[in-house]
Amino acid sequence: MIYGYIRVSSDRQTVENQRFEINNFCEKNQMVIDRWLEETITGTKNVENRALGKLLNKMKKDDILICTELSRLGRNLLMIMGILNQCMSKEVKVWTIKDNYRLGNDINSKVLAFAFGLSAEIERNLISQRTKEALARKRAEGVILGRPKGRKSSKTKLTGQERKIKELLNNKVSYSAISRILKVHRLTITNFVKTNKLEVLKQ
Repeated sequence: MIYGYIRVSSDRQTVENQRFEINNFCEKNQMVIDRWLEETITGTKNVENRALGKLLNKMKKDDILICTELSRLGRNLLMIMGILNQCMSKEVKVWTIKDNYRLGNDINSKVLAFAFGLSAEIERNLISQRTKEALARKRAEGVILGRPKGRKSSKTKLTGQERKIKELLNNKVSYSAISRILKVHRLTITNFVKTNKLEVLKQ
């Protein structure tokens, strides 16, 4: 059996690019995917709690798992190595497209998998460290990061309702009644009118 595996970290990410790459690879190598597995989940979640874990338990000797790159399997060295070790012990092959690896049960595959996983882990740690250093440097320079403490967003539940509120006020509708109409607290109406200076027409 040949399995195509696709993983994205969130539903905002598209799976189509990964599917296209795998299909294109199979077409060039005269292969056909027997079963697809797609999941939207972070790569840091334990493989036992992922659909991939259930698939690995079912796979048999000489089955092939194809994905675009090893990082689709997991986001840290230990997880990737654990998955590859499980595949190798069952004599399941793991093929990746971007990395161009053909991982089997031989020592060369194990060395290559370890080298890739280690380099990926080091790179992630370096990126994290550079980010922390950059933030620390900005703090030392007096740069305020994020929204200033105590500062509220300029947008509220009533943003965009200014005209409607003014019309109600002009028709002498009370704040309490307006709050019920717009389904907010009366004080929210009061503060919004005051903040946005919604003047009432003089009769």
